[in-house]
Amino acid sequence: MSQSLLVAVDVGTGSARAGVLTPEGLLLGRAEHPIAMNRTDANHAEHDSEDIWRAVCTAVRSAMATAGASPDTVVGLAFDATCSLVVRTAEGAPLTVSTNGEARWDTIVWLDHRALAEAEECTATGHLVLNFAGGVMSPEMEVPKLMWLKRHMPATWARAGMMFDLADFLSWKATGSLARSQSTLTCKWTYLGHTAPAWRQDFLELVGLDDMIDRAALPEAASPIGTDLGTLTAAAAADLGLTTHCHVGAGLIDAHAGALGLLGAFTSDVGTIDRHLALIAGTSSCVMALSAEDRPTSGVWGPYYGAVLPGVWLNEGGQSATGALLDHLIRWHGAGGEPTPERHRAIADRIMTLRANEGLGLAKRLHVLPDFHGNRSPLGDPFALGVISGLTLDSDFDSLCRLYWRSCVAIALGVRHILETLNTRGYAIDTLHITGGHTKNPLLMELYADATGCTVVQSSAQDATLLGMAMVAATAAGLYTGLDAACVAMHQPGAARAPDPAARIQFDKDYRIFLEMLRQRQLIDAMG
Repeated sequence: MSQSLLVAVDVGTGSARAGVLTPEGLLLGRAEHPIAMNRTDANHAEHDSEDIWRAVCTAVRSAMATAGASPDTVVGLAFDATCSLVVRTAEGAPLTVSTNGEARWDTIVWLDHRALAEAEECTATGHLVLNFAGGVMSPEMEVPKLMWLKRHMPATWARAGMMFDLADFLSWKATGSLARSQSTLTCKWTYLGHTAPAWRQDFLELVGLDDMIDRAALPEAASPIGTDLGTLTAAAAADLGLTTHCHVGAGLIDAHAGALGLLGAFTSDVGTIDRHLALIAGTSSCVMALSAEDRPTSGVWGPYYGAVLPGVWLNEGGQSATGALLDHLIRWHGAGGEPTPERHRAIADRIMTLRANEGLGLAKRLHVLPDFHGNRSPLGDPFALGVISGLTLDSDFDSLCRLYWRSCVAIALGVRHILETLNTRGYAIDTLHITGGHTKNPLLMELYADATGCTVVQSSAQDATLLGMAMVAATAAGLYTGLDAACVAMHQPGAARAPDPAARIQFDKDYRIFLEMLRQRQLIDAMG
């Protein structure tokens, strides 16, 4: 085993990341390469899947070089990706999903909201499948996007012969296998792995997608996460700089890979896994809770069966814009500019100075609802709007810092709203395990503990998402007896931070105001 290495690939919204890891879960090398996005409309966003594959290959080769690894030592590979939709002909050629008609733009990005109306139609059916999607269909899921595509781009639909979640596309590109992961099909395609039949044809007929399974070349049964999908094809091995002896595992949606890296070790005690919450926080934030039984929760996606660990149920909440919201506020404010890492640090440093004088009550009359891109959870309202209360004519740098601080508070309170909703459904969450870009923001990391009242654990893994995918790759390569064994063996423990009891009064007050603002927004919307 000591001579075996694993390659993990994580494709996010703006880049592809790759890591080379040992079977013990240690990261030897990491690299990242940007991917392109096409925006033809405020609600439209598209990728070029061939551009993504090239970015993946570049990242893998760079990570291998950084690790000083030989291709013949890599025995396993696995991909996670955003839940973006790739459309191809039966022969594998890209088909346009863009209103500009360019064939290269063959992928609808997860954050694309063109299918808002179609999502509402799905919700209005009241079908059983909605009980396992939080009761509300999101435009970020594949079924509404497919409905939109069939209605608005019939020529593309007529030529389609394969359609993939992005993680499954990458597995197909690597191996030629048309197998699909239980993570992707369960969470985004209305596949019910705990029932027979798993596909509900009556629902597909209700929403006009009676031909979806054939058109997308979907299998009758999904592949459990970590299933060995075969070895790399000669062409893929050449592209990636690896060998045809490398096994590829059935992957996950990107946030679920982070949850696996953070919570997988607790599979050895499923009875208490519901005390732990995974927060994968970057451009947007995903909140993952696991349990031994299904716990339907309105406005929270799921419960999903086997979407992270075999036999374990997942509830998935989220915030559609968190890091993206802070970037937006910096660009929007007169004292802002480009939201570079240096700019974020300068703002955080100034906030710390202001707080030294004013305490946690800094800008206490300034309140924010952070739903600038809808409320994914727990309201399940993609039409929700952001609110800022307490503005003045101030436009200097300090006013930006105050707005930034109170927006960070609002983001943390949004997580509290989600976890308190989950706790009404049988969870007993008291520990947050966090990975992603927010771990570099000291304000958010402090607030996630103090504003929620939870202990916060930051994994010692340099990249918990890549660690999760290495667990999958190790399983496919046969290095462990199963995914649960790989998770336990490769887990990287982290440092814990308890909430500050002195902060409770301030943030309990802020939370009461947060809930009242949600109620007032609802009233105003009803009046409109």
